[in-house]
Amino acid sequence: MFLEVAQAEYLDHYRIKLTFNNGIIKTVDLQNELNGAVYQSLRQLDNFKSFQIKYNTIEWENGADYAPEYLYSIGI
Repeated sequence: MFLEVAQAEYLDHYRIKLTFNNGIIKTVDLQNELNGAVYQSLRQLDNFKSFQIKYNTIEWENGADYAPEYLYSIGI
C-alpha cells in the first residue's frame, strides 16, 4: 500500500496534524524543515497555514510539498 495523507489540520506555529491512509495520526513540526528557496515564503505563518491536500500529500500554493513518507517518518 502506498502511504498517503488522508486529512490534514493546522494546529499552531508550524505544526500540522496528519491522518494517513493507514489510519495512523501523527503531528509534524515543520519549523526546522522549511529549508530551500521554495519553502522560504512558508516561514510566514499566513502562507504556511494555506496548505491543501493534493496528490496524496500536503501542498502549498507555491507548489512546495513533502513526500507523505517523509512526513510520516518525522511525525510523532
